[in-house]
Amino acid sequence: MTPFAIAGIQMRVSATHENITEMAHRLDILMARFPWVQMVMFSELAAFGPLPGHKQPLPGPAEDAFRDMAAKHRVWLLPGSMFEDAGDRIYNTASVIDPNGLVIGRYRKMFPFQPYENHVASGDQFLVFDVPEVGRFGVSICYDMWFPETSRTLASMGAEVILHPTMTDTIDRDVELSIARATAVTNQCYFFDINGVGDGGVGSSIIVGPAGYVIHQAGGGEEMIPVEINLDRVRREREVGIRSLGQPLKSFRDRPIEFPVYQHSHETESYLRSLGPLTKPQRGSRAGLSGNPETTVVQPDAAALIHIGE
Repeated sequence: MTPFAIAGIQMRVSATHENITEMAHRLDILMARFPWVQMVMFSELAAFGPLPGHKQPLPGPAEDAFRDMAAKHRVWLLPGSMFEDAGDRIYNTASVIDPNGLVIGRYRKMFPFQPYENHVASGDQFLVFDVPEVGRFGVSICYDMWFPETSRTLASMGAEVILHPTMTDTIDRDVELSIARATAVTNQCYFFDINGVGDGGVGSSIIVGPAGYVIHQAGGGEEMIPVEINLDRVRREREVGIRSLGQPLKSFRDRPIEFPVYQHSHETESYLRSLGPLTKPQRGSRAGLSGNPETTVVQPDAAALIHIGE
């Protein structure tokens, strides 16, 4: 057995002031109550909330504060993410910090929630890292999981656990719970999906095991979620199959075909290009209609008016 203890912290996030002080407080309480925890993760954009006005360069003062927290408690720390000021671009970036307070990697979200996050640039590098004598971990952020290629790539790079901070404050959280479970089982890995509360989300964080079983699903309030996982369970599932049945990673490895849909070409994208631009819908907008629907005047049928008047 290869045990490892990870805690997700589902906490209230404010968009109007910094949340780092409260994150430190929550971490102090967590470690006082559950000193056996070895890794802690927060939700996406937990540090400052969803507005880009608090963007910071990395390295920077916020990341330094998180480094101090990790070193204080001797834990691996994924403090959610924050908006990274990279000069002419803004990224949504998650730092991974080891128990010595060293930043061992940063992951830039590949799929910002377009068209609602047009101010955020896309990252183009995957991140996996090893916890010595434990296993390999991968990082993705929120909307990334809607694109199964991201999680499949992490699994193909050897990730046995995917750490997935999210900030979902919309009505599609129930759909995401299904995606989280599907991501874990199709990639035969643990999947930690930690959401925020308040300005940072609607809660409902979820942790799923490599056979698709839900280990814990949080409610809509603040929660501390310490869980001990067994990495040997991942290795066993990958050896003999999910619940001793399907072996999707091996089947994907041994696939008899390549997928032309992944090649940018007219033949494979002609339908996708017909869907139109990636823009925010407007009031009353309707697919396939030209002009502004709000200014469209529909003339009443005179005969119908006479009939109603009668």
